[in-house]
Amino acid sequence: MHGELPKQIWAKTSGRNRRILAIGLIVILTVVALVYIFAGSSTPQRRPGRFAAEGPVPVLVAAAVRADVPVYLGAVGTTRALNTVTVRAQVDGKLLEVAFKEGQDVKKGDVVARIDPTTFQAQLNQAAAKKAQDEAQLANAKRDLERYERLAATNAINRQQLDTQKALVNQNAALVLADQAAVESAQATLGYTNIVAPIDGRTGIRQVDEGNIVHPSDSTGIVTLTQLHPISVLFNLPQQELNQVNSAFAKGPLSVDAQRSDNDAVIDRGTLRVVDNQVDQSTGTVKLKAEFPNAELQLWPGQFVNVRLLIDTLKQVTVIPTGAVQRGPNGTFVYVVKDDNTVTMRPINVQKQDETQTVVASGVEPSERVVTTGFARLVDGGKIAIGSAEGAPAAATQGGRQRSGQRPAGDDQRQTGAKRSGEPRQRGGNNARPNAQQ
Repeated sequence: MHGELPKQIWAKTSGRNRRILAIGLIVILTVVALVYIFAGSSTPQRRPGRFAAEGPVPVLVAAAVRADVPVYLGAVGTTRALNTVTVRAQVDGKLLEVAFKEGQDVKKGDVVARIDPTTFQAQLNQAAAKKAQDEAQLANAKRDLERYERLAATNAINRQQLDTQKALVNQNAALVLADQAAVESAQATLGYTNIVAPIDGRTGIRQVDEGNIVHPSDSTGIVTLTQLHPISVLFNLPQQELNQVNSAFAKGPLSVDAQRSDNDAVIDRGTLRVVDNQVDQSTGTVKLKAEFPNAELQLWPGQFVNVRLLIDTLKQVTVIPTGAVQRGPNGTFVYVVKDDNTVTMRPINVQKQDETQTVVASGVEPSERVVTTGFARLVDGGKIAIGSAEGAPAAATQGGRQRSGQRPAGDDQRQTGAKRSGEPRQRGGNNARPNAQQ
């Protein structure tokens, strides 16, 4: 009976009224759904009060320390051999011997190849024979000159014969000098058949084999000789840093570290040698050259390396881990741990910062501790539980000691919340603080 009534009313309703009635029902249902959604969302807004009642926030802390902090300028450099020589033949001839092994270290003056000396030895012998011939003629002319001088003294001969003999002696003396030059030239040419290393270095891949005819005009030469220690590294710095470099360079030699590209480990330590005399206008950078001893051959010509140039050292400044530095609308700040295991938000002035440590100009004293991890639920004045990186945080309690085996309330939830917070992993920590004094 009651079920028949709505059907009768709906049947008597016109099409237009049906649409109005359907729209009205949809609007009512939408309003009810919105009220339900917003009414339900008001409950989680009161959750912070429940979190606050769970207990202290687990965090990691680190103490601010005084330390000497080096100031580096970093760049990517290209390793270049201090000297590179393409060893070539200086005379034409047949290559009789290659006296080195590829990759061998040679000393200056060591023979690396030999050319057939037969022709050049014959030329030397010929020049020496010509010199001996002219020396004999010179000796004979000098004896005749002595006779002419005695005869001229008694007027036995005329003066013209004496002068002619003197000219002949001078002519033969000049021939002997020319012969001596020819002998020395032949000796030098013969010496070129022994191809020697012009510098200390390491040989590369051989470019020609024994038995080939070599020429001074050969472009590839016989082998390339490279000096590996010491070795140089070229790198560029922005022109904005040129004044700092010049000021520091004027005070004394500057140290340069070559680092591995994968883990920043120091490969070798060298010294800055040259700052280029002009800035590259196309890039706005200036080129610098450093020299490294390369005793362990960790640097190789053509290799790209990271370099850092030490230009200054900040003496006994306050240092904290970079992970402790937070940024807000009013600038940088840190959470400082108080004696009652609560934290206070304190603004700081950053003097220098890198990936691991931050130099604080003001705002933190060396005796204070700062929070480095666990910022998700941290508030000014909040309670904290200081933990260790290896294990769970040790709960900070006031008044009485926690009983053995008792787990802090909400400990699992707090750890889960810390994992879900997505906080960044600490980069600094307590490691790698140079010359730290607490």
